[in-house]
Amino acid sequence: MKQSEFLNVVMPFKDKLYRLAKRLLVSNEEAEDATQEILMKLWAKKNKMEGYKSVEAFAMTMTKNFCLDRLKSKQAGNLKLVHSNYSDESSSLQTQLEAKDSINWVQRIMDELPEQQKMVVQLRDVEQYGYDEIEALLDMRPTAIRVALSRARKTIREKLTEKHRYGIG
Repeated sequence: MKQSEFLNVVMPFKDKLYRLAKRLLVSNEEAEDATQEILMKLWAKKNKMEGYKSVEAFAMTMTKNFCLDRLKSKQAGNLKLVHSNYSDESSSLQTQLEAKDSINWVQRIMDELPEQQKMVVQLRDVEQYGYDEIEALLDMRPTAIRVALSRARKTIREKLTEKHRYGIG
């Protein structure tokens, strides 16, 4: 596989790899390093890519495993789980501040979720993967995915409701 072919295959989902890494590894630098590492590993496997059913699914799985290994390693002392890929230049300053505050609240709530629920919410609600793709990426049964997603959404909804109703009544 030539470099141009490799770029045509990998570049369309490069940002998804970064967002998943960012979800798992707080800092932009760590996420960029992880993404670069995965791209290097993919380049090393470029001749075997044609044998994969979905290069994107393979790359997402590699990213997930790499980031989880990184979190488990001794170097992970200063890493947390966070994510934000929201920006809207056209809205007013107040709207931007409110949106940023809401995102920060959801991030805090997601920090408290179990690891599996974080991954499912990230892949389904942020990256908009289908259930079959999540099943392949996380090696989970469809029922388990739906249960984890339902529980995570319920927790997020309840905690946001608590926050917004706090002090009222």
